[in-house]
Amino acid sequence: MADNEIELTHRDKLGNHTPAGERARVEAFNTSTEVDRSALNQLGKNPVLKRNFGFLSILGFSSTALICWESMLIVLDQGLKNGGPSGVIYGFILVWIGSLATFASLTELASMAPVAGGQYHWVSMMAPASSQQILSYIEGWLTVAGWQALCAGAAFLSAELLQALVSFTNPQYTPKPYQTMLLIWAVVALSVSINAQGGTFLPRFEGLILIFHILGYFGLLIPLIVLSNHQPASAVFNNFSNGGNWSTKGLSFMIGLNGAVFVFAGADGSLHMSEEIRNATVIVPRALVFSYFYNGLMGLAMLIALLYSYSDLNILKNPPQQYAFIEIFYQVTHSVSGTAVMVSFTLIMQFCATVSVQTSASRMLWSFSRDMGVPGWRQLQKVHPRSTLPIYCIAMTSICTCLLSLITLGSSVALDDVLSITAAGLYASYLVALSFLLYRRCTGGIGHHADGEVLTNTGGAKLVWGPWHLPGMFGKAVNAFACAYLIVVWLFAFWPTEVPVTGENMNYSILIFGAVISFSVAYYFAKGNKEYKGPVIEEIKQIGHSRED
Repeated sequence: MADNEIELTHRDKLGNHTPAGERARVEAFNTSTEVDRSALNQLGKNPVLKRNFGFLSILGFSSTALICWESMLIVLDQGLKNGGPSGVIYGFILVWIGSLATFASLTELASMAPVAGGQYHWVSMMAPASSQQILSYIEGWLTVAGWQALCAGAAFLSAELLQALVSFTNPQYTPKPYQTMLLIWAVVALSVSINAQGGTFLPRFEGLILIFHILGYFGLLIPLIVLSNHQPASAVFNNFSNGGNWSTKGLSFMIGLNGAVFVFAGADGSLHMSEEIRNATVIVPRALVFSYFYNGLMGLAMLIALLYSYSDLNILKNPPQQYAFIEIFYQVTHSVSGTAVMVSFTLIMQFCATVSVQTSASRMLWSFSRDMGVPGWRQLQKVHPRSTLPIYCIAMTSICTCLLSLITLGSSVALDDVLSITAAGLYASYLVALSFLLYRRCTGGIGHHADGEVLTNTGGAKLVWGPWHLPGMFGKAVNAFACAYLIVVWLFAFWPTEVPVTGENMNYSILIFGAVISFSVAYYFAKGNKEYKGPVIEEIKQIGHSRED
């Protein structure tokens, strides 16, 4: 066999071993270091995607996908209704701590198995042999559905925020459903134009957005601090409300957490980029944990400054603008143009988040296709021979978003119901993976050395810690706290925002979640189990000459 030729067993059997695919694998091979190749080879995988991301670029990617302080502005209304100003702040702190524990635990798994598939691969490697196939299959569908919905939701928020900005500057403008749909399509098209660029374009773009993310933060924070007439501390830290008419303020507070929970959902985006990151077993955990920590601090400071700045809380509960934060900006600046500039910062970052979310959603779909988990996987698992990008998965992700946008022609509320699978699906996938991690950890099922094993951290192979993991009892405590936190927020994700419950304010996420589970199980027994056997073990026939980074 010629030098640099990498042969994948399951593709050869299906006749998919093509010169174009071979060139793509050689390109990916040449951008991988020996450490990266070894990590993937031990998982039974070959390098297929180019590793163009380093620490700063993936930190920018993680921060952009998270856009913590920007997203909290957008979902502020939910917390003000159930919880009030104090509920928003204390709820944010609670969710921040719980999410930090969750993703500190997930990064342990990412260090063990740095693959684009993430959750379903981890469940496959840790679940009992009798159930690992079906459990990892359901886990894969939950993650794919969650990310596809998140991508559509990000595009929808971008379009809706733009319409809100236009409405604010031009009160005569009335948003039309078809305009929302067309704006979503425009956002998708722009995102694809960025994601379809090969080479180092996307990493450089993410690095640039990281700078904008930080500068824009101070561009908004300073006017809020300097120009506003500050509320007394009691109005911020001891001011709870129960706008949902629940039996207690405590219950209202828990339901109000859903806004902050949505903000932190999908931060596993950088985990699904693991096969495009140099030294992923170390860089991914460091970048994600650091991103969570500093973005949480920025988000908390922004919330405190914002809630010290409002003039009339009653107006915020039913703001003349579509979003409460726009009204606060206007109360602070007393200027339409000044408010428009501040809102534009948020709009730009929301669009950039859509780009990153689309990237992660396509990589998750590509990975599950590579392991034969979705219909049409033979086509979807292909990558472009020169850019090594999963073009078909980027296209399919875009098509899904555009198809979901058609729902806005009937009702934007109906679209919200469909997109509610984002938090329910993704948080369920986190919970299942971390439950198995906690079980394996407590039973001593994870070792510290491979002991010469060819395969580790994949279905049926030995489990071995990666370079990043939380030591001893501290690790168990963090994992246990993360699981407890995920159970609570997952259960409250299905609650409506107010009582009495009607057809209009009902939370249909439990219906959508059940539909995804039902479809994945039905398809598994109808056809999926004939193709999907868990993460595919690929055979590397030869490793030839390479260029080390």
